[in-house]
Amino acid sequence: MSAVASLAALTIGFALDLLCGDPHGFPHIVVFAGKLIAWGERILRPLLPSTKRGERAAGALLVLVVAAVCTALPALLLRVLYARSFWGGLAAESFFCYQLLAARSLRDESRKVAAALKNGDLGSARYWLSMIVGRDTEFLDETGVVKAAVETVAENTADGVVAPLLWIGLFGVPGGCFCKAVNTMDSMIGYENDRYRWFGTAAARLDDLVNFVPARLAGLLMVAAAGLCRFDMANAWRILRRDRLRHASPNSAHAEAACAGALRVQLAGPASYGGQVEAKPFLGDPLRPVETADIARAHKLLFATAALSFFLALALRSLLVAVR
Repeated sequence: MSAVASLAALTIGFALDLLCGDPHGFPHIVVFAGKLIAWGERILRPLLPSTKRGERAAGALLVLVVAAVCTALPALLLRVLYARSFWGGLAAESFFCYQLLAARSLRDESRKVAAALKNGDLGSARYWLSMIVGRDTEFLDETGVVKAAVETVAENTADGVVAPLLWIGLFGVPGGCFCKAVNTMDSMIGYENDRYRWFGTAAARLDDLVNFVPARLAGLLMVAAAGLCRFDMANAWRILRRDRLRHASPNSAHAEAACAGALRVQLAGPASYGGQVEAKPFLGDPLRPVETADIARAHKLLFATAALSFFLALALRSLLVAVR
C-alpha cells in the first residue's frame, strides 16, 4: 500500500460518507462485527463457569477474538488486493474508510426527529429518537426530545466520527476497524445489567481505553468548530473544562459539554432507561431555552468537527507514511 493510496482512500471514504451516508441493507463492517459478537457469545459463554470470574474470562476471550478478527481480516484483504491490483486495493481501502465513518447517517437519522417536531408530531419524533438513543422516549416532552437528539449527535460525533478518523490516521484501515469493533462490542455487551455485568467488563473497559484520547480530542475540536460556526466558542471552552467529567463514563461528556456550551443550553440531567430513572448531572448552563432548531445547530457542529478531524487524520497519515 503506497502513501498516495492511503491518503487518497481516506479522502475518498470521507467524501463518500458525507455524500451518501449509510444506505440501509448495505453490507457493513458493523453488521459483521455484531454477528461475530453474537456468535462468539453463544460459543464462549457455556465453556466457562457462570461465576463472576468465569464470565469475565469468557467476555475477555470474546473481546480478544473479535478484535483480532476485525483487525486482521481487513489488513489481509487489503494486502492481497493491492498485490493484485492497485485500483482494486484503493477501491477496497476507500470503501472501508467510508464504512467506518458515520457523520452523514448521524445527521440524517437525527434530522427525522427535527422534521417530526416541526410538523407537530411529537409521537413520531419520539419514535425516530428511539432509533438512535438507548433511553426511554415514550414520555419525553418536546424539550426532552430535542435535548436527547442534540446529546446523541454530540456524543456520536466523538464515537462515530472523531474516534475512527483518529485511529485510521494513526494505524490505517486496520486501526479504524479495531476501533469500530471495540465500539460495537461495548454497545452490545458493555452494560451493567444482570446479563452483562461481568461478561461485558472487558468490552466496556477496552472501549474506555480506545476512546480516551478521541473523546478529549472531540471536545477540543468541537470548541474550535463552535468558532467556525459562529457559536459561543468561549462558553464552549468554559463548559468543556467545567463539565467534561460529569458522567459515569470517563469519555461520554466531553463532546456533549462542548456542544452545550457552544449552543448556550443545558443538556443531560436525569434520564429513564428500562423504566428506571438515572440521576445524571446536567451539562452546561440554561442561558436560553432549548428549541427544535438546536438539532440543526448540532448538525453544524458535527460537520465542522468532522472536517477538522479529517484534516488532522490526513496530517497524521501523511506524517506516518512519510517516515516509513
